[in-house]
Amino acid sequence: MIDPIGDTLVARDELRAKITELGARISADYQGKDLVLVGVLKGAVFFLADLARTLTVPCAIDFMAVTSYGSSTDSSGVVRILKDLDHPIEGRDILIVEDIIDSGLTLSYLLKNLRSRKPASLEVCALLTKPERRRINLDCRYIGFEIPNVFAIGYGLDWDERYRTLDHVASVREEAIAELTRA
Repeated sequence: MIDPIGDTLVARDELRAKITELGARISADYQGKDLVLVGVLKGAVFFLADLARTLTVPCAIDFMAVTSYGSSTDSSGVVRILKDLDHPIEGRDILIVEDIIDSGLTLSYLLKNLRSRKPASLEVCALLTKPERRRINLDCRYIGFEIPNVFAIGYGLDWDERYRTLDHVASVREEAIAELTRA
């Protein structure tokens, strides 16, 4: 089997610096507000944990699990909620914490779903975005890094539930993807 870990897209030190910067911006913007971080499982767990530790404002944390990928490397466009929020969000300031915005289909669905629950505000903080893949125009208040149109792994991002624990973001080698599709 070919080692799938390709080029580094975002190094560990770059991740740390950007997360600290995002935390400072979020802390300033949510001073005196009822902030709830909504992590999108499983990919955003590492990002959410590190981001929450940089915040200087109190916040609650909740999680949702949604899927549109399965074991594929391309979104199916069909979104399913696997785990919903544990608490109501009406009247609260919600910040969705997402690992990556790819086509935008999953996030668009999630935004519509959460807006229907009448939060005081609803914003997005995404670690990564792939503008080349976007199929839906989304307004995201906080973005960490733009990456090229490659399949990315590490720092929460997986390939068939593997490689989430890498301390950086890397591309998946094309040869590895080709080998998997031949198998």
